Amino acid sequence: MANIMSSSASKSIAVIGAGASGLPGIKCCLDEGFRVVCLEKSRYVGGLWRYSEDENEVGRSTVMRSTITNTSKETMAYSDFPPPSDFPVYMHNTEVLKYLELYAKEFDLLKHIRFSTEVLKIEENNDFESNGQWKVYTKDLTNDQTQIEIFDGVLVCTGYNAFPNIPHILGQEKFKGQILHSQQYKHPKNFEDKRVVVVGIGNSAADIAVELGAVGSPVYLSTRRGAWIMNRLFKKGVPIDMAFAKRSMKTLESLLPLSLLEWYTEHQLNQRFDHALYGIKPKNSFSCQHSTLNDDLPYKIISGRVRIKPDIKEISEKGVYFVDGSYVDADVIVLATGYQTKFPFIPKSVFDIQNNKVQFYKYMFPPDNKKNTLAVIGLVQPLAAIMPVSELQCRVAARVFKGDIILPSADKMWQEIKMKEEIMAKSLVKSLRHNIQVDFIKFMDELAQLCGCKPNLWKMLLVDPYLALYCFFDSCTPYQYRLVGHGKWSGAKDALYNQWNRTFSGLNPSFKPTPNTAASNFLVVAILFIVAAFLLKLMY
Repeated sequence: MANIMSSSASKSIAVIGAGASGLPGIKCCLDEGFRVVCLEKSRYVGGLWRYSEDENEVGRSTVMRSTITNTSKETMAYSDFPPPSDFPVYMHNTEVLKYLELYAKEFDLLKHIRFSTEVLKIEENNDFESNGQWKVYTKDLTNDQTQIEIFDGVLVCTGYNAFPNIPHILGQEKFKGQILHSQQYKHPKNFEDKRVVVVGIGNSAADIAVELGAVGSPVYLSTRRGAWIMNRLFKKGVPIDMAFAKRSMKTLESLLPLSLLEWYTEHQLNQRFDHALYGIKPKNSFSCQHSTLNDDLPYKIISGRVRIKPDIKEISEKGVYFVDGSYVDADVIVLATGYQTKFPFIPKSVFDIQNNKVQFYKYMFPPDNKKNTLAVIGLVQPLAAIMPVSELQCRVAARVFKGDIILPSADKMWQEIKMKEEIMAKSLVKSLRHNIQVDFIKFMDELAQLCGCKPNLWKMLLVDPYLALYCFFDSCTPYQYRLVGHGKWSGAKDALYNQWNRTFSGLNPSFKPTPNTAASNFLVVAILFIVAAFLLKLMY
């Protein structure tokens, strides 16, 4: 291949991975006119959403058999592909996989994917000085043949749930039972009547504890810090993420003192069940750590099927000692302790991630690369769905590769990276997953501003006031980022207005909502909002 060409049609892009980030990576690069080759190690699309009991090797994860999404289908949708109306609000992993397959079919992505292809290494192509190209070393797993190809850009879409973070616990080498990471847990079969200790209290830990607590002996859930437990439903059964992921809510939060917000949120969560009474009240306030989403954990605790324990002090041959002096016999210890972010096929000279600190511009671009022709997608922990974030990152990356977006200098990138790290260090408890936590709407707006697709609601008020108010007061679903600017989609407005219809028609096919039920009476709401904001300003 020759030097970098002037035409995007003559440029080739390698997309590594055909999962929830890789599929939009293919589409977004095709949208910009690139030739795209997606390199996928497995034989299928879907990534971790394709359940398998056979693929537990290091470097690959899949969901549990029972996994249901923690985010509603409208908030986790791709911005130009609404989910089918008959899909449930919170999808089982098989339905998420079906959605990804429908997406791949709709945009004819499969012909660009090279399956059973492992990426061994990527490195800068130094055959030509500073041309930004990459050598990609691959192996065809069907015949063990290797080859080297040159690409003008690379999108790394392999995710971060691949390499287990396995802490060393005093005495664990003495344990006569089984110690496994949550990555290896798939279903409760063979765990019946086993005495299990689950370490951690994130989403995976809670899901495993709840599931195992229903099939045999009580499960002990060991937690250092506790957690604030949320459920999927808000008032009247509305999905909680659609209820709170609103621009109006973010604006209101910015006007209120943090201490008041935390008190109110914790008070509301304790109305469902008293976290202190149930033994899992965190040492920190709500805003200082990622909450855990689980609908059933309180019921398992009150029924004795899950029993809360503090941090582990030591493991013996037959059981576990905790820091409060208590002891339990155990047959199995499940370490739900997260993952290490690693990319073994990328040399440290390209970038090096230590302790999950992703020091990339917009969590995508290594700032010290000579050319911005490599981007890593999906290295974020949003307080919402990750799929729309990955998609918008792909849109940004494709435009950067094309030359339509010029990124800041390395110095300015580092300034933003350091600033975000300082803010995170001050506001969040030190944790592997908190290193990549982002606020969904704020971060999506950052990316959209860069991409040229952020809706200007003030300008929109003059042209289409109802749409502007809808965008501000209703759920901020991904379709908002297809209304204007680069990548504008003619169906975005309709998709936005009908998001509640699609949400509830899957729940109750006979339900016939009035047009834009959730968006009615916007003028009244807007006036109340402005009055409340004015009064708050006077009070504080």
